[in-house]
Amino acid sequence: MLTKSPAAQNPLDRLAEAGLAWGEGTYARLAAPIGAAAFALYILLTAFTAWVMPEANWDMLPYLAISGESSYPDAQALHDYAYSTVRSGVSAGDYKTLTDDGGGFRSHMTENAADFHSLLGMYRIKFLYAEILSTLSAAMSPVEAMRLVQVFSVLLFGGITLLWLRREKALAMAPVVGAVLIMADFGDAARASTPDLLTSALLLGGLYAYVRGREVATAILLFLAFMVRPDNIVFLAIFAMLLVAFRQKAWGALAGFAASLIAYFAISHWAHHPGWWPHLWFSSIEQHYNMDGFEPAFSAAAYLRTFATSLLRAVNLNSWVGVSVLALAGWFAAGRAGFWLDRRAGVLFAALVLGALAKFTVFPIHDTRIYFPHLIPPFLLLATPFMALWAAVARGQHRAALHVISGDKP
Repeated sequence: MLTKSPAAQNPLDRLAEAGLAWGEGTYARLAAPIGAAAFALYILLTAFTAWVMPEANWDMLPYLAISGESSYPDAQALHDYAYSTVRSGVSAGDYKTLTDDGGGFRSHMTENAADFHSLLGMYRIKFLYAEILSTLSAAMSPVEAMRLVQVFSVLLFGGITLLWLRREKALAMAPVVGAVLIMADFGDAARASTPDLLTSALLLGGLYAYVRGREVATAILLFLAFMVRPDNIVFLAIFAMLLVAFRQKAWGALAGFAASLIAYFAISHWAHHPGWWPHLWFSSIEQHYNMDGFEPAFSAAAYLRTFATSLLRAVNLNSWVGVSVLALAGWFAAGRAGFWLDRRAGVLFAALVLGALAKFTVFPIHDTRIYFPHLIPPFLLLATPFMALWAAVARGQHRAALHVISGDKP
């Protein structure tokens, strides 16, 4: 039988109880603006950190090189440009870390322009990112341009997330989404000078447009996300197949996939990409020093070893597997409570989960940044059923409270 909690006798206990009750009531009334403000503050702090505390990573060198190819067609001149640009844009300690590993890969690339140039096909394929850097570099230093892209990506990602939550009347859940972003290494993605966060923001925008039924915006944003990182073709292919299989009318997503598929072959040829297996060999098996004409024979044993090693690292060293499992647990819990995703949202949820698995299977690399585009949208999709569940629980508690009060009357 439900009964009232015994009244607190100690004045300090009564004060604490009153304070907690006031805080609970205040948050219940102002959950949406408090949640939105807390999330916005987190996004602003992350953007500020991306500008003042950027991470110096080796990939900066080839990305800056491909952005300057139109001005430096000679391999040696391009090499000198990339290295001198990074040297002037990072600290002396960071530059030494990027260029001197005691005679290893980084030391070799610092001294060998031809070998460095042979790697650029694996970076040149990120066509739109290189073009953005090239355009911005006309107005500021190239390293600052990379940081500006990161700041813009953070703000764009945060703004779309708030719009999505606002549309679903789920701004009260914004702090939860912020916590998921922290678990998904959003801060690391923001500080790294890579195209990963920009493609995540554009993809998130495309998925938001899909949820809203804005087909033109869906097609454009999904295609732009692909142009920043062409490996998004894996997700787009799975998404398109599920849309067709479940007979969902979403021509924007299908058009985005079709345009991306055509562009994939054109850009791969133009960029002189070495191909899937040589790229996987370089990234996950062994850093080959010169990719020109490098065509190792496919080895199922080498692939399986790479898959197993990357899986172990992903589970033990990275967060994307855990975040994905948390999303699946949330979907299961909401469903068990009777609050399922609608068919359109369910297709997208499945595509995001299967897309991450397929991307890992096709190119087994363990880094969370590769799968970050898949991590946050599932939680935004779950915002609607969880808000409905929250409302149902609140109504049930209200009825229980009325029953307790009524039952205590003499």
